[in-house]
Amino acid sequence: MVSLAFGPISSRRLGRSLGINNVPYKVCTYSCIYCQLGETTNKIIRRRRFYKPEDILTEVEKRVKDIHLKDEHIDYLTFVPDGEPTLDANLGREISLLKRIGIPIAVLTNASLLWNKDVRKSLLEADLVSLKVDAVSKELWRLVNKPHESLQINRILEGVRRFTEEFNGVVISETMIIDGVEYNGEFERIGRFLEGLDNLSVAYISVPVRPPSEKWVKPARREILNEAFQIFSRILGGSRVKFLVEHEGNDFAFTGRIEDEILGIAAVHPIRKEAMIKLLEKAKADWQIVEKLLQEGRLVKLEYNGNEYYRAKPI
Repeated sequence: MVSLAFGPISSRRLGRSLGINNVPYKVCTYSCIYCQLGETTNKIIRRRRFYKPEDILTEVEKRVKDIHLKDEHIDYLTFVPDGEPTLDANLGREISLLKRIGIPIAVLTNASLLWNKDVRKSLLEADLVSLKVDAVSKELWRLVNKPHESLQINRILEGVRRFTEEFNGVVISETMIIDGVEYNGEFERIGRFLEGLDNLSVAYISVPVRPPSEKWVKPARREILNEAFQIFSRILGGSRVKFLVEHEGNDFAFTGRIEDEILGIAAVHPIRKEAMIKLLEKAKADWQIVEKLLQEGRLVKLEYNGNEYYRAKPI
């Protein structure tokens, strides 16, 4: 059974974020080389209805109630699924239903469908939208994001511009920077594009911190990150540029069965070993739970950049 809600987890952008998994595993418009969930297995651009909005509302309401009974707080209800959230044709309806809970709603999107006016409309009731802008030139975009063959970068960028004109909530952007990639002036081009967006609050510069889809992918070197930061800051102003280069905290919430908690989080958000230990301590459970899930093949262990991670196998 798919967990439609998980966490809350500590988010580097959003504080305590309760995740909403509104799209099945690896249904996406991209197959980014750095994706923490592996290569995309179902690359599509046509929107579909995956789950009933009422089922998502019911599961989120129950989760919120359980979290509050534990005297824990939630800063955002965040659409951050196993794939691209805007592929969900029910997204607008789901946001409308969830507004009644009274917690701000965020959507983390790769922005690839914002050329579609129905997609833009479906996001208008959200409180915060995070837009991925890893590249603005076609060659680099195809290398890093590996988009569906029918997508066009210029059309996407125009859709992003239009969305920021129409949206009244908070807009943030995220640009992933990878070692071994030749950027060749791309930071200037990205910065100039971001400068032209209405209501952009923060432009985040990030690096891969969890095991990526392609093994050669590593975090960008310090000098490359500094170059990007300096260029973005010159164009956008230093107060609007921030790094996302550290791990999130280890503070996951525990509300019920520990196996379900682990698998629900790890299906979308690979868990670092230190965070797993803390989650087990909170549940008063021991490491044998992890060993059992590994033996059953429901959890896999990965290593990246000197750290151990645990990711759920897709259902």
